[in-house]
Amino acid sequence: MANRSTDIVFQLIRSLQKSEKRNFKLYIKRNSSNQDLKTVELFDAIDHLDEYDETVLLKKVSSIKRQQLSNAKAHLYKQILASLRVLKSTESIDMQLHEQLDYAKILYNKGLHLQSLKILEKAKDLAKAHNQDSLLMQVISMEKKIESLHITRSIQNRAETLAEEALDVNIRRRMITRLSNLALKLYSWYVQNGHARDKDDQKHIDKFFQDNLPIGAFEQTGFYEQMYLYQSYCWLGFIRQDFLMYYRYTQKWVDLFHANPSMLQVETAHYVKGIHNLLNAHFDLRNYQQFAKTLKQFELFSETDIANRHDTHRIHTFVYLNSARLNLEMIVGNFSAGLVIAPSIEEKLKEYSLFIDSHRVLVLNYKIATLHFGAGNYSTCIDYLRKIINDQVNLRSDLQCYARLVHLLAHYELGNDDIIDSLTKSVFRFMAKMKNLNVIEEEILKFLRKSFSLPRSEIKPELEKFLNIIKQYEKDRYATRAFSYLDIVSWVESKLYSKPMNQVIREKYLASNRRIAYGTL
Repeated sequence: MANRSTDIVFQLIRSLQKSEKRNFKLYIKRNSSNQDLKTVELFDAIDHLDEYDETVLLKKVSSIKRQQLSNAKAHLYKQILASLRVLKSTESIDMQLHEQLDYAKILYNKGLHLQSLKILEKAKDLAKAHNQDSLLMQVISMEKKIESLHITRSIQNRAETLAEEALDVNIRRRMITRLSNLALKLYSWYVQNGHARDKDDQKHIDKFFQDNLPIGAFEQTGFYEQMYLYQSYCWLGFIRQDFLMYYRYTQKWVDLFHANPSMLQVETAHYVKGIHNLLNAHFDLRNYQQFAKTLKQFELFSETDIANRHDTHRIHTFVYLNSARLNLEMIVGNFSAGLVIAPSIEEKLKEYSLFIDSHRVLVLNYKIATLHFGAGNYSTCIDYLRKIINDQVNLRSDLQCYARLVHLLAHYELGNDDIIDSLTKSVFRFMAKMKNLNVIEEEILKFLRKSFSLPRSEIKPELEKFLNIIKQYEKDRYATRAFSYLDIVSWVESKLYSKPMNQVIREKYLASNRRIAYGTL
């Protein structure tokens, strides 16, 4: 039995909205041949399956034999895509441009060269207005073809103009390609490895950045050149844990869209990703007020037509918006409120399971686990961490390490003395193997090993000693990555002062707000 994640026709049909299903049937029934009627029958049968099961499907569609099913599904797949293309053709600039190019080619093949050139001129203006250089190059290439094969006398000096336009676009495309490659490779490095673990990691990533940053990148004024440049610096700052750099360039990334509002509907996914990273930057810097302001801005955007026009944008907006909401509750120490919204997030994750990448699910599970940890629900915290620890996807070795560390701390809180020693050794070995063990983690493991052999009267001095040690590293770039995954300082303070962890964080948040109000920050 194929599962829902492997059958592409089942996936596509399950992704359709009611209006799209209705449009498909209208589209297919315009030509009511025998094959088309079977196609509708197959569509309805697959649509009513909860899970893809070929045996059940063949029973539902008796007119299609097993040996015919593969071809029937392939035909159905193409017809669904064709109906969606007709329905969605006006919803994106690139599809409109492709449509104009198709019209121009049809007119050209009919021998109507001047009409074809008029269509191409309109397409060129549209492409320029929305920075679509790759499609602009296709338009210019077709114009050159017509001018080189036919005497159109459309414009004087046409050849020189087209040649110059082609050269200009080609130069821009080369710069965009180099900058987008740089941004992509840096992001890929982060997804695989997380933050820089030591000076060697930073040295390696800095060298890679300098070797691949194109000369003259900062002089570029085009939208895509600037966007990919800002993204590159954003990922560099994030990997290095230079959160000020990270903040500066995520802000530039978002501001670029605000300065070019027409690009919001063209590159919606990049805007959503940008505002998500801006929220993360405020979270990492504990910019409480700016975080709340940007979150409000994102919530308003999530209600717009642009954010909901396409499934992928709606789903990404949902994921990043709710990730930020969980972060907000962590910032203010309101773990219980975060856990109130967690079930609805998980329900949506199940609904969107076909469309959300494993990395994002991993991160959300970790956030929910840390909320449970902060709220004192240690057993539930362990359940969520096991989802990460048992995950076979080779992503975010850093998250795998900290999931194991928090898992160990949860068992410590539960007083599971009999397994602490073996768990501590296991976590140490795993983090060492992943090269994810720095001074903070070593001190945590050292404290846990030592504290279980001490009488209660001696725990408090050890906690004070431990707190003093880790607070020394709060400004150390490599050591502080531990604080990004769990507020270990607040956890130790909660043990030392016999207060719930959420209360310790809440008091810090309120004190920070008072300092801001009195102008002392």
